[in-house]
Amino acid sequence: MSARFEEIDWRPTPMGEISLRRRRDPLSGEDVYEVKLGDEYLMSSLFTTGEVELTRLGLAELPPEGAFDVAVGGLGLGYTARTALDDPRVRSLVVVDALAEVIDWHRRGLVPLGAGLSSDPRCRLVRGDFFAMVAGSAAAGGTPSAEGVSTDAPGAAEDKADGAGATPSGLDPETPGRRFHAILLDVDHSPRHVLHPSHAGLYRPAGLAALAELLYPGGVFALWSNDPPDEEFISVFAGVFAETAAHVVDFDNPLQGGTAANTVYVGRRRDG
Repeated sequence: MSARFEEIDWRPTPMGEISLRRRRDPLSGEDVYEVKLGDEYLMSSLFTTGEVELTRLGLAELPPEGAFDVAVGGLGLGYTARTALDDPRVRSLVVVDALAEVIDWHRRGLVPLGAGLSSDPRCRLVRGDFFAMVAGSAAAGGTPSAEGVSTDAPGAAEDKADGAGATPSGLDPETPGRRFHAILLDVDHSPRHVLHPSHAGLYRPAGLAALAELLYPGGVFALWSNDPPDEEFISVFAGVFAETAAHVVDFDNPLQGGTAANTVYVGRRRDG
């Protein structure tokens, strides 16, 4: 039986002090894993419905048959990535996270889903700034490759950093400008409440257009938000993507009682 509370890891990062904690939930008796950045809670294994639904709603827009390449921005505790790998249509998954510490937790098996993600031959964990990588692709002229599938051995990929040298063009450092059938993003609290000022540009027309260039025609972008549907952002989103929707995801909140809600924005890249 685990202790009631344990700080599994704590490290300084460029974004602030990050910690991984495990505590016993007094209601269920189960272990709850939490990530804090400074004094702010980033994620908890007690609330995973939003991450799961981000993947489910995004991939639901793809054809029922096929083999698809997917990119995820934000590794976190791994629920978005795990849900993608549980879809048999997903043939490859690139997961980009800015914090090497988070990737290390998964590779060391310090979080429940870590070992499964790290050992899946379809999955690569990439250290990099998702937002800078998208912007770097636009700066490089947006020249996506045809069909880039990773050939890394299971669990053997090295971290790919965006710091040394030029910013990578696109989300796969091994295949600059590689296109994906779906991109799923769960990093910021919302388009209005970002973790770092450098992220804000992605949620403007030019930033969304740059991201769309990393999708195949008809590909899908899905975005998680902790805020209610934002009409101003919906207008911007619809100006870049076709067939857009803002899904409200309700879930139980045992800490406060009642229910809470997230928003998942989904849009399709215009053909051509």
